[in-house]
Amino acid sequence: MKLILTEEQEFLRDTAKDFAQERTPVAHFRSLRDNNDQNLWDKGIWQEMVNLGWSGILIPEEFGGSNFGVAGISVILQECGKTLTPSPLFSTGVLGAYAISNFGTQEQKEQYLPKIVNGEITTALAVDESSHHDPSKTSLKAEKKEDNYILNGKKTFVIDGASADVLIVLTRTSGNSGELAGLTLFIIDSNADGINKIKLDMADSRNYANINFNDVKCSNQDILGALESGGETVESILDIGRIAISAEMLGNAESAFETTIEYLKQRKQFGVLIGTFQALQHRAAAMFCEIELTKSAVMAAVHGADERSNELQRLSSLAKTIAGETLHLVSNEAIQMHGGIGVTDEYDLGFFIKRSRVAEQIFGSSTYHTERYANLSGF
Repeated sequence: MKLILTEEQEFLRDTAKDFAQERTPVAHFRSLRDNNDQNLWDKGIWQEMVNLGWSGILIPEEFGGSNFGVAGISVILQECGKTLTPSPLFSTGVLGAYAISNFGTQEQKEQYLPKIVNGEITTALAVDESSHHDPSKTSLKAEKKEDNYILNGKKTFVIDGASADVLIVLTRTSGNSGELAGLTLFIIDSNADGINKIKLDMADSRNYANINFNDVKCSNQDILGALESGGETVESILDIGRIAISAEMLGNAESAFETTIEYLKQRKQFGVLIGTFQALQHRAAAMFCEIELTKSAVMAAVHGADERSNELQRLSSLAKTIAGETLHLVSNEAIQMHGGIGVTDEYDLGFFIKRSRVAEQIFGSSTYHTERYANLSGF
């Protein structure tokens, strides 16, 4: 497995780096938060991303995409992560695009994929129903009535759920909570009758929602993938999402680390640069090593996804575990090494630690994925 980028992927990375630095620095995120922006992402900026082709990275060319693969979207998310760029790229360009491209019917692909590519719609994946990630504990019921399915239940912590036009919802059509068997995915218009979106205020000031479903009507044509194969299907979608969010978390960690190193080179205590203190040098070296390890884990998972590796599940959990632990460490150390000013709103570091604590929980914490990795490995 090659752990290097191709020329096209390097071009995408350089383009994303320039875009993030020029169009979406941390000041952009701060302004959205301070102005209480309804979506917590800028529609104009999102359209610029769409024009660059980022929304179609995982979509086949026949539907207007570029099909550059998980490596392509991951290098973009990594660069955007360095400036905390808020956008529906993860929920739409990764989760929605991958789900429909790989599991949708021809009609569903023709209906949704060109609209994702053109920026006409955004999507959200609704999976969890409690504060702990576990797709098998889905209770939201989809009951068959004549030619339709009636959905009743709730979903929590839906990423970009407050603004999404289309929802991909994991439901239970048979079986009991705790079983992956008997689950089915549906594609639903977020404005359909019976859907109530409740916007959440989270520490990282991103777009999330709890969503209630009350007698929401769906048809057989709305099923994504095969009936009652949703457990296996959603795990495939989630693994790609976990790899992509790990790439973004890597970018978060890199930026917080670089900011901290610059501070160590400038801050003086008792007339001496604190970067000369051996204890801080050791801590900085430990962060550097963990970031390098994370790069390898994320790169291995990214290429494993594009090469359809049989080890994809393990690689995905490994990347999410290490990325979560590294970002947790680096964001903590960044605050500590900056001293009291690190926790003030005037400095950007506080945004990174807040993003860290939320991102660590997205689609499974490090604890969840350590256990999953062990189970997959037969331990």
